[in-house]
Amino acid sequence: MDGAPPTIDVAANLATVKARTAAAARAAGRTADAVTLVAVSKGHAAARARAAVEAGHRVFGENRVQEAAAKWLPLRAAYPDARLHLIGPLQTNKVREAMALFDVIETVDRPRLAAALAGESARIGRCPALFVEVNTGEEPQKAGVPPADADAFIALCRDTHRLPVVGLMCIPPPDEEPALHFALLADIARRNGLAGLSMGMSADFETAIRFGATHIRVGTAIFGERPAH
Repeated sequence: MDGAPPTIDVAANLATVKARTAAAARAAGRTADAVTLVAVSKGHAAARARAAVEAGHRVFGENRVQEAAAKWLPLRAAYPDARLHLIGPLQTNKVREAMALFDVIETVDRPRLAAALAGESARIGRCPALFVEVNTGEEPQKAGVPPADADAFIALCRDTHRLPVVGLMCIPPPDEEPALHFALLADIARRNGLAGLSMGMSADFETAIRFGATHIRVGTAIFGERPAH
């Protein structure tokens, strides 16, 4: 994944996004450090991720286990304090590799995956922090637990499997008002006593912060458009 040096100013883009994040947090009566910026480096060359790390950023999001391993094992050798979030769907046959690589898995969305995570956690004696993904738009092509099933699934993860669920994640439909989905996710989190809310991307992260996002996942505004594959 090492490509040519970045042709955009990743450090400047990061500074802009962080300033916007801080301003949105202040406007919502929150502190800037209440919101974690997950820089979404999925699909970008390692050179762009490295530029962000060298600019001082340390929290990144990747979609695929194999791509993340190829990109981040060398980077983490140089920057061991970098933290990785898995923000793409996780297949059960990739659980062992994912748990070895990622600090946070944001896409727990089905009983079979929860059981696999619990089994690997028992084997190695630890588990990354987990977010349950909720399909707030109930889109058939998207991963995530339907909102009506979220409470029962959260209970399964926490009570049956003893998994460290710290929050919820959503990806609103692109053609709908995101605020409605952020409010729904916040309500589900509130009634389940979960503090973490991973919501908001490049186009709507300021709205997400207004609705209580603790983690925002921003890629394009930092790294530019992903190259076509």
